[in-house]
Amino acid sequence: MGLVGRDRLRRARLGALLGVGGLALAACAQAGAASAVPPVRGPSPSAAPVTPAASAATPGVTPGPTPSASIGRGEGTLRVLTFQGYVEYGGTSSRVNWLTPFERETGCVVRLDRVRTSEEMAARFATGAYDAVSPAPDLAGLLVAQGKVAPLDTALVKDYKQIPKRLRELSGLREDGRVYGIPYLWGVNRVVYEEGRPEGSSALYGTSPAAIRNSPLSIADAALALGETRPELKTEDPFQLTSAQLDAAVRLLAAGDGPDRVYWDGSLDLVRALSAGPVRIAQALPYHLDLFRRAGRPMKALEGVPMTGWVDSWMLAARPASPNCAYRWLNWVSSASAQRPAAAWTGLAPANPEACGGHARRMCEVYHVRDKRWLRDVVFATRPTRDCGGQGGECTDYTDWAERWKQLLK
Repeated sequence: MGLVGRDRLRRARLGALLGVGGLALAACAQAGAASAVPPVRGPSPSAAPVTPAASAATPGVTPGPTPSASIGRGEGTLRVLTFQGYVEYGGTSSRVNWLTPFERETGCVVRLDRVRTSEEMAARFATGAYDAVSPAPDLAGLLVAQGKVAPLDTALVKDYKQIPKRLRELSGLREDGRVYGIPYLWGVNRVVYEEGRPEGSSALYGTSPAAIRNSPLSIADAALALGETRPELKTEDPFQLTSAQLDAAVRLLAAGDGPDRVYWDGSLDLVRALSAGPVRIAQALPYHLDLFRRAGRPMKALEGVPMTGWVDSWMLAARPASPNCAYRWLNWVSSASAQRPAAAWTGLAPANPEACGGHARRMCEVYHVRDKRWLRDVVFATRPTRDCGGQGGECTDYTDWAERWKQLLK
């Protein structure tokens, strides 16, 4: 979810021994993504691009590619902006490379930039130097609203319909009947604990030291927890809150704040908090739960309660310099052959269930990718907006959430 300070959940080297009893987690984690980018090679001969459609008939609508029967020849160079670990080219490990096969297959040479936060991604994308971008929900909604990304012709994306309808039709990826995002990877926030059994997710905000993700969107998890004990504040969409609901959720977060609470940015922060500190309950991912269990630590997850989640997607710039290569890229990143290594490397779930084999099998199992009943408890993130996600009404927006989160962490 484009979360503030998130390390994009890459499988970092966690150190040799961490925590009580010498918890050996390094053996359970793979090496993380490198910050280097591949060398830029010379472009292939350019080709006539898909021409953007004029939108004079619909004022304010972002120009998009004209629907066509097929994708034209690649222009030679594709400029891609993504998060650390989301696209690997073999620089970290020769066995982790799903970029080079794309270049060989399409002739499109990728100029790759990678960032760690949504804030950094927004600043880079604003330069207009990119054809394709992989924003998380907090940024994706803003790019659509600002007209900085183009509506997509999904008929040109071969594996689009292999992605479950629920993910394809998330409101943050669609607007006015148009599709703007191709789901790529997704995750779920769970309440994990070591001893006893919490009565509900509100235990995360009680007096016991807890570890909570350092993100304004963590307010949504507090809003869900409020609904367990205060029915009058229950909301169907915890990412679209009125002022009263936002105030109540922040009060719940603040009530359990203290010197022993940890606001974690990356996996290593969370592992340390649960291994060496007083923290025994946390907001974590299925990947983290699996990591502890494989290391012999008896962590459990709260079952039968609503959970928040997020979907990171791929989008096309409003006026891409290389639209043909960009559509070839959308085809590649929506395929099982690309999402399988991406899921295994990041510790997230692939949007395309056909990727649930080989090295990605374990991630698909811990995220219950094929369990529609389990996934019904997941509320996927959208960017908070004044119009309550286009549903009408008076809600708070992301800037309100970010300011309240900043005040909480002071």
